[in-house]
Amino acid sequence: MSRFLSSRRPVLVTGGAGFIGSHLTERLLADGEQVVVLDNLSTGDLANLERVASHPGLRVLQSDVSGCAELPRLVTESTCVYHLAAAVGVERVLASPLRAIETNLRETQAILIAAADARTPVLLASSSEVYGKTGNTSLREEDDLLIGPPTRPRWSYACSKLMDEFLALAASREQQVPVRVVRLFNTVGPRQTGRHGMVLPRFIEAARTGQPLRIHGDGTQTRCFCHVADTVEAMVRLQATPEAAGEIVNVGSTEETTILALAHLVMEVLSSASSIELVPYDQAWEGGFDDFPKRKPDIEKLERLTGFRPQVGLLAAVRRTAGLE
Repeated sequence: MSRFLSSRRPVLVTGGAGFIGSHLTERLLADGEQVVVLDNLSTGDLANLERVASHPGLRVLQSDVSGCAELPRLVTESTCVYHLAAAVGVERVLASPLRAIETNLRETQAILIAAADARTPVLLASSSEVYGKTGNTSLREEDDLLIGPPTRPRWSYACSKLMDEFLALAASREQQVPVRVVRLFNTVGPRQTGRHGMVLPRFIEAARTGQPLRIHGDGTQTRCFCHVADTVEAMVRLQATPEAAGEIVNVGSTEETTILALAHLVMEVLSSASSIELVPYDQAWEGGFDDFPKRKPDIEKLERLTGFRPQVGLLAAVRRTAGLE
C-alpha cells in the first residue's frame, strides 16, 4: 500500500486490479491523478498493477466494494469513481448465476449509496450483453432490449447489468448523482486471460501451444473487438464530459469479424499450425447456450459527446494482445 505524497483528491477505481481496471489505473496515474484501487481479487490480480506498484500516487485496498468499511469516506473524498467491479466471464456466470446477480447488484448499489451525499460522479461499466437477442444490425443505446428466458442462466448476467443501469439512472434522476453508463463491447488487450471464457486470449493460448482453437457454434457469429487503450480513452473522456452525465453510451469498435475469421487471423499472426474445432453449443455448455449472430455497436453518441472513435484496428489489437507489439 502506498501513501499519497500530496493532498490532491484521488480517483476511485473499483475492480482496478482487473484487466480493464489496471489499464485505466495506469492511464490515470500517467495523467497525474492519485488513484485508489478497490478490488477483492476474485478475478483481478495484483500482478496486473506491477508496472505502477511503487507509484506514490497509488493506494490499493483488497476488499469487496460493499464490505469496505472505508467506502463512504473514499467515495466522498474522491473526485470521481470508475465502477468496474463486477462478476465477469461466461464460465463464472454459468457456474454460479446467483453469485453473479448478487455481486453485480450489491456492489453497484453500495457505490451509488456512497456517492449520493457528496454527489460524486460515477462511471458505471455495463455490458453489450444487455442488448440480449436484439436482431438489429447496429446496436443503439435507445434500442428496445430482448432478453432470453430465465431457464438459460446466461441471461442472469445481462439482467443484472441492466438492473445496474436502472439503479444508476434512478440515482441520477432522484439524487442528482452525476452518473455515466458505458456499455462495453468485447474489449481485448494485454493482461486479458481466457480462464473465464474470453475468446481472443483462448485462441492465442491454443495457437501458441499447438492445441485446436475451439469455436462454439459454427463460427459465423460476428463481433467487434475493441483494444483496451481505446476503451480506456473513451471512459476517461466520458467522465470528463459534463454532457455525458445521465447518459448511456456504447464503447466499442465497429470493425466486424466472424469468430471463424478471428481464429484464422490468430493462427496467421502467430504462424500456428493449430487446427480449428467447431463445438456445438449443447456440448460446450450444459443445457445449451443462446448466442447472438451479430453484435456491432453504434458509436455515434460516443463520437458526438467526446469527439473520439476507437483507433486500434483488429490486426493491431490481436498482435498487441499476443504481446507482439
